[in-house]
Amino acid sequence: MHHGDAITVAVGAVIRDQDGRVLLVKHRAERKGIWAGKWICPGGKLEFGEPIIDGIRREVKEETNLEIELDAPLAPFERIVREGSLTGLHVIYIDYLATMRSGKLTPGSDVGEARWVSKSHIQNIWNELHEDTQILLEIANIV
Repeated sequence: MHHGDAITVAVGAVIRDQDGRVLLVKHRAERKGIWAGKWICPGGKLEFGEPIIDGIRREVKEETNLEIELDAPLAPFERIVREGSLTGLHVIYIDYLATMRSGKLTPGSDVGEARWVSKSHIQNIWNELHEDTQILLEIANIV
């Protein structure tokens, strides 16, 4: 499954509500790939020619139907998956800390579930989070 030399840029947001809860989504299991079946923060692939901030807003809107305010950029990080001597996947994550502004939370077509989770409850479902989401929440000082 060699993807040539393409690096994927994944953009997203750690979105909080007025009570400090964080929004997590879970992709439908039919959508294979490294994010399937685990809780993640809303986001997806940045499109060619699309500004990062626009990409974050679009992905959040598509997955949750929410409008957000982007508060501050978070430190980028990456995931490199080796397959023998080849690199199978190289993802760079660019996320912002964000606040929910408006809209009714409605999971998008590729999202099976979406829910607001309190900081204390995140510890209870820690093993259900994607490994990269765990890293992201640590970068965001949520945990």
